Formats: sequence, structure tokens, C-alpha cells
Amino acid sequence: MSMLVTEDHVSDYFEQGAVCVRQAISPDWIATLSAGLARSMAAPSERSRVWDTAADGSAMYYDSQAWRTVPEYREFVLHSPMAEIAGQVMGVDEVNFFFDAMFVRTGGSQFRTPFHQDEPYWSVEGFDCCSAWMPLVPVAKKSALEFVSGSHRWGHQYYQENFGALTGDERDQVVFDTSDDDRRPFPDIEGDRERYDILSWDMEPGDIALFNARTIHGGSGNLDAEQELRVFNTKWLGEQVRVRFREEGMDPDHQQVMTEAGLAPGDRVGGDLYPLVWQRNRSV
Repeated sequence: MSMLVTEDHVSDYFEQGAVCVRQAISPDWIATLSAGLARSMAAPSERSRVWDTAADGSAMYYDSQAWRTVPEYREFVLHSPMAEIAGQVMGVDEVNFFFDAMFVRTGGSQFRTPFHQDEPYWSVEGFDCCSAWMPLVPVAKKSALEFVSGSHRWGHQYYQENFGALTGDERDQVVFDTSDDDRRPFPDIEGDRERYDILSWDMEPGDIALFNARTIHGGSGNLDAEQELRVFNTKWLGEQVRVRFREEGMDPDHQQVMTEAGLAPGDRVGGDLYPLVWQRNRSV
């Protein structure tokens, strides 16, 4: 594994907030996840959403936190090299699993996820939160997720996107309180792209885009008519990350399950719901 994650990967992740590790996951694991995604699509969880349906019938489907019921996902989370890759890239000593998400865009979908950060929506806080965006089919750079280089270190808090406005689902609606805080309007990345250093890559199954949860990212649309996009995404936490419950807009909202598991704000994330999967110099 030390040969797979290089010093360049680590330094690029630290400086840019995103890096692509090529052919990190074997074809066997891709086949396992593809079978799991088919199972998940056939029996969506209560957390599943359709984010966009266009007039031509193209759509984007989303589901999350299915690893405890989809055996292929669970096998990947606990036994694939993904936790070690995340730990090596982040430069941490221990890695806990946080949650999974899957995204399926049908052929021709032009829906682009708005630029946003992940951490402000999560029930945790800490610099060492990492997402691993992994396509299960080939994806061209024009259709891949995009990252604003260095944005994980800007140090600003922004007003967040109401993703309920995208799904049209009343379960997702959030009215953010913008009074008496230090947040600022989110930068218009899409409207002023030349101002920013935006990263994305042509990717094949087995490639992974790893990015900090504070890195501004979005896109992943603009598909050709015959090209669909299937992505399995996992979230990983270093040992310095702590539980934090926000007053509004947590998505996914883990407050209830964390509380029931005995976790309180300020605690290190752990337990059966957030297993410790990797430790440096020792397999868990």
C-alpha cells in the first residue's frame, strides 16, 4: 500500500484538498460494488432521493447509509484497501468509517450538483474528514466531480445550499437562519470559473478522487446520451474528528443514532455504527 499512495498524493491532497489515486481498487472490488449498487437500486432505503428528473426522462438517483443492509457495501467498507488509502492520503494514524452514498445519473443527464462543502452538513467536525468518490463506470473529465483547489484552507464559513430545493422533497427542506452569524455568501464558482483553479479528471473504474470535506466541490453532470454515471462514495474520519450537532441542515442527520449509541458533542466518533477500520502499522 505504501507504494500505491505516494508522497505526491499526500502533498497534493494537503495543498489542493483533492487528489486522484489511479487504479487503487481492483476489478473484483468494482464488481462487488456494482452488484451491491444493483441490489440497492432494486430496494432503495428510506433515505433514497431523486434529485432531478428532466423532460427527456434523464434523472439522478441518490441513496446513503446502506452499508449495514447491503452486504457488498459492508464487505467493501470493512475489508477493501479503501480505509488504508484514506488514512495514508490524510496522513492520520487511525481511520473510522462514517457513511456511504451512491449516485446514479442516467444517460444524457445534464444535472450538475451545485458547488458546496460537505463538513457544514455533517454531524461531525474536524479537518481530517475525507470523501472517496469512486466511479464504477468510465467517466470523462467533463462529466466528473470538480474541486476548487485550496478551498479547504480558505477558513471561511458560508451560507449553505438548501438541497431540498433540488429534490422537491419536503423531507429535505431547510430554511437556514442567517441572522447574527459570521457566514458569508457562497462564492459563485460556476458563474466565474476562470477565477478559480478547478480540478477534475478523466477516470476509470478503480480510480479514486479523494477530497477533504471542507473542499468546495460540485458538478458531475453533462453526460452524453448513451453514457450513464454510477458512483460509490465513502466517507472516512481521522482520529481528531469529533461529534458536532448543528442547529439546522445536517444531511445526513446522525444526531438521533449517535445519541442512542451514547455519543455526545465533543466525543470521538466510534462504535459499531462508525467502526475503526484501519490503524497505521496495524490492521484492525
